[in-house]
Amino acid sequence: MSTLIPKTFLITGVSSGLGRAFAEGALAAGHVVAGTVRKPEDAEPFASLAPGRAHPVLLDVTHLDAIADAVADAEQRAGPIDVLVNNAGYGHEGALEESSMDDLQRQFAANVFGPVAMMKALLPGMRDRRRGHIVNVTSMGGFITMPGISFYCGSKFALEGISEALGKEVAPFGIHMTALAPGQFRTDWAGRSMDRTPRSIADYDAVMDPIRAARQAKSGQQPGDPARAAQALLALVDAPTPPTRLFLGQDALDLVEAKIAGMGAEIAQWRSLSCSTSFAS
Repeated sequence: MSTLIPKTFLITGVSSGLGRAFAEGALAAGHVVAGTVRKPEDAEPFASLAPGRAHPVLLDVTHLDAIADAVADAEQRAGPIDVLVNNAGYGHEGALEESSMDDLQRQFAANVFGPVAMMKALLPGMRDRRRGHIVNVTSMGGFITMPGISFYCGSKFALEGISEALGKEVAPFGIHMTALAPGQFRTDWAGRSMDRTPRSIADYDAVMDPIRAARQAKSGQQPGDPARAAQALLALVDAPTPPTRLFLGQDALDLVEAKIAGMGAEIAQWRSLSCSTSFAS
């Protein structure tokens, strides 16, 4: 049993995947968890995890008009929220040219607009109390990019930028802001949870077909352990000075560090052109 000071969490998307692991880890440590579920039939199984401390909240985070009432309901039943974990979301796979604008709007509704609406609903209370921690679950795809998931990477880049800027806005009020960026974890993200655009342009066969086949083959074999991710989350929210960004997984660190090195080399190569645009003194 953890010796962490008990907190009240609001975690979105607790029916499965990392959200479920985060909720189970927090409950096992003695915390109180309000968790959002989209289906009524998922409410009772969640409540049964820890009667009296696990509070299901029926909410689809893409229904923006329902968020304020859902947050009020969560706080009425669970108490003032100390930690918001914006976890709910999904991945969209498809070459940009093959994917529709509706695909893009749905991706941003779940991965950006919903989390922002959740933060706006909870920030007034956190600001009044002069404390709180918001954890936005982004992705290593919010820093690196991979072909075939451009809409997903774009949504996570957007959430990363919003998170970092918001952290600077709310730090004077004692509110911490962390972007939690996982690598590959053994969830259904790359399986049944992923939205896949049908292939339609033969020119992309050489790019998309191997990527799609490899991702489907690796689903269920990813190196990351969701239970260990939950323990990392608990350590994060217990830290007196939590980081602005925390990557989870050796795979994420390796790819991020390679990108940073590449960026440094490219900046150096083009430095003279970058510096050539100021008025002559």
